[in-house]
Order: sequence, then C-alpha cells, then structure tokens
Amino acid sequence: MKLTFWQKDTSGKPKKKKTKTREWVDAIIFAVVAATIIRVFFIEAYTIPTGSMERSLLVGDFLFVSKVNYGARIPMTPVAFPFAHHTMPLTGTKAYWDGVQWKYRRLPGLSEIKNNDVVVFNFPEGDTVLKEQQDADYYQMLLFSSREELRSRYTILDRPVDKRENYIKRCIAIAGDSISMRNGIAYVNGKAEPLKNTGQMTYTVTFTTPDVNFELIRKLGVRTDDITQQTELAFQIKTSAEILAEIKKLDFVRSAVVYTEKPGVFDRAIFPHDPNRKWNLDNFGPIVVPKKGWTVHLDTASMPLYRRAIEIYEGNKLEQKGKDWFVNGTKTETYTFKMNYYWMMGDNRHASLDSRYWGFVPEDHVVGKALFIWMSFDSDGSFLNKIRWNRLLKGIH
Repeated sequence: MKLTFWQKDTSGKPKKKKTKTREWVDAIIFAVVAATIIRVFFIEAYTIPTGSMERSLLVGDFLFVSKVNYGARIPMTPVAFPFAHHTMPLTGTKAYWDGVQWKYRRLPGLSEIKNNDVVVFNFPEGDTVLKEQQDADYYQMLLFSSREELRSRYTILDRPVDKRENYIKRCIAIAGDSISMRNGIAYVNGKAEPLKNTGQMTYTVTFTTPDVNFELIRKLGVRTDDITQQTELAFQIKTSAEILAEIKKLDFVRSAVVYTEKPGVFDRAIFPHDPNRKWNLDNFGPIVVPKKGWTVHLDTASMPLYRRAIEIYEGNKLEQKGKDWFVNGTKTETYTFKMNYYWMMGDNRHASLDSRYWGFVPEDHVVGKALFIWMSFDSDGSFLNKIRWNRLLKGIH
C-alpha cells in the first residue's frame, strides 16, 4: 500500500515524505556504494598509459580487469576516498588514511595465475615514492644516488600495498618456476618462450640510402618514437617480428637484425643489482621464483635474490652477523616462504620496466586479470579516426 504525505504506517508512526534533495542524496550514496562494491569485488576499468606492453596493448587502450578470476582482494587500506586511487585530484593530497590497515586476505577465485596471463598488480617497489617525481622508481635512483642526496632533493612518501601504482604486465613465470633469459629470449623451466608477434623487440635496420621514406615504415605500424638513428644508414626500430618482415620487403632496406645486450656485461639496474652476477636486460638467470612453502638456503648467493621478499614483502627482521643469518632474532640457515610470487615482463621487451629491474611480484600485490579492451583511442589520429574500431571489445591473450 502506498502511503501519502503524513499518513501513518502500520506501526502508528507518521512517515514524512522525502524531499527532492534527500532523494538525490540517497541516490548518489547508493550509486557510490554500489560502484565501489563492483570495483572492489568484481570488475574495474583501467587505461594503458605507456607502451611497455605494445603491441599486445597500446597506449590509449581502456580495459576491464576482473577481480573475480584470481579472487577479489579485501581492501588493505579500507578508509579511502571513493574512485581515487592514492592521490586526490586537484589538491594532490592523499586519498586514503593509513591509520587503519587490514591484513592481506583474498576471496576464493575462479583460477590461479597462469603463465602468460596479463595481470594488473601494485608496483612492488612503490612502497617509497618521491612526491615531486612520482613516475620515478625510488630504488632505481638509489642505485646511483645516496639516500641522503635523494632526501635532500625530494619529499619521501610511503604507500601501503593496495595504494601503490597499478602496473600491467604479462606473467612469464609463476611461483616455483625457474626463469632465465639468453640473448633476448626468455626460458621458463629450461624451455624457450619466444616473444609472440604481439610483442616488440629492438632491431637494427640498415638502409641502402640516407634518403629514407619513413612514412612507409610508419604506415606499417611503427611509431615515430620507436625509431632511433644510430649512424647515417643504421637505425634502431622497436617493432614486432610480423611488422619487421614487412619492413624487410622495402627496397631501401639492406638488412635487419635483432639487437640484444651482450652476455656477461653487468648492468647495475638489473635485479638483483649484484656485481657478482654479470646480468643485463637480455641475459640473466636462472632464478627460482619463490612459492608458498618453498624453502631457500640463506647464504651470500641466495640473499641478493630473496632478501627483499623475506624482509619487506613478508615482514621479517633479517640480520647478518658474520656468516650467520638471523630471522626475527633466531639464527637459521633456511627460510620458508609464506606467499607465492610471480615474474612479470612487458611485451615491449626493450621499453618495459618490469621484473628484470625490480624482481618478484608478491601475491598480495595482485589486483586482477585483464579481460578485454572496451575502448581504444589513438592520440595521433584525426578527430574522426581517433577511435581504434578494430580493438573495441577485443579479448586479451
């Protein structure tokens, strides 16, 4: 039965009709609560801001990411402003209060993370951020600058796990796998995993003449930013093997070969930043990715690889006294991991900051699985051609 204004209900109490303002407020509150529940537990929209996953995912792609596939993560920082990740728009202040922190918990999912899944996760080294240069990796900068120097130049911010920057990469190796790379080819458990046509490598392309029609190369799908001149006739071009095959057919192309770093050349930026390991972007490993329940022997060989996981991600106090290791004050020769970890890499292999630089991704950093592209815009296109129609509702593989 519908009640009219001031008509009493069955309880005998008068029920006052809501004003238009109250109705709008209630509707807005309901919409915010419903949208928040959907974002946290079911599905969320993300955009691709960088080219680290090209050509699988392009800058300007908008994705739906499932929280259900791997199980929705219960918010670890529950007091936060709706729809803002870590920073408030306009004001630039924190969009959350870290005075309340919940332990990591995850609802049951439909599946575990599998090799080659495209995964969204919180940046593992995003626990420390430079306020004035938030796109920079604090720990990478720390490899070449002192802590005191960085603190004198920047304001240092700390962020909880679920408020760290969101990254999207391909899971090359899951917990328990052995990962290595030789001459730009990844090997998982000793088996080669060549990059598919949807990924990109750097190729050295030599032309027969300095008068090159680069418009023909751009029409094949190569961005201007991915072409770098080396000599008068030689250029480095980042592209897929499929597009490279078309480039080779051009009559002004003399040769095209893949470019990789030489084995045995140490790159300090590459994980675990250990001078005793002569590793670089295209040559490293093997590394065993930690698995829940897996026990590692603690020594000078293993600690550069696993110290951050033991100390930072799993929250232990780790000390070395002489040749002995102490975990939470107890002398021990081994450590058993409490979480699963993953090795994430971008498909644009020479333009991706990924696990090769900062190591493992803990399971409590995993946000969800990328499902499909619902919209895609090309910033270089004309107004009518900005939408990439062929990418709409395209699944992610």
